[in-house]
Amino acid sequence: MSTVNGIDPSVPPSGAGCAECEAGGGWWFHLRRCAQCGHIGCCDSSPAQHATSHARASGHPIMRSYEPGESWFWSYDGNEMYESGPELAPPESHPADQPVPGPADRVPANWSDLLH
Repeated sequence: MSTVNGIDPSVPPSGAGCAECEAGGGWWFHLRRCAQCGHIGCCDSSPAQHATSHARASGHPIMRSYEPGESWFWSYDGNEMYESGPELAPPESHPADQPVPGPADRVPANWSDLLH
């Protein structure tokens, strides 16, 4: 299926956690999925805010929550949230048993003080 309005439902997510945090040994609060290329990045409350960085660098305008039980989308172009949208390639979220924040072995004891 072709990409339409920044969403490509055929592209699977890049992994179970934030790609940049995983590569650099960081941690995240919540995860977001690029609806165009599947890149998983950490949310704006997370210390590194990789999902927004990805959107800016790539020009990909739409993210979807990558949290279990959440199906909302965010449009950077319109600066607005949509309660639902097209179904994306599975999985729809990180594993339900993956801790939040995560990954558990890299979250500092004072993590709540480090949120944005």
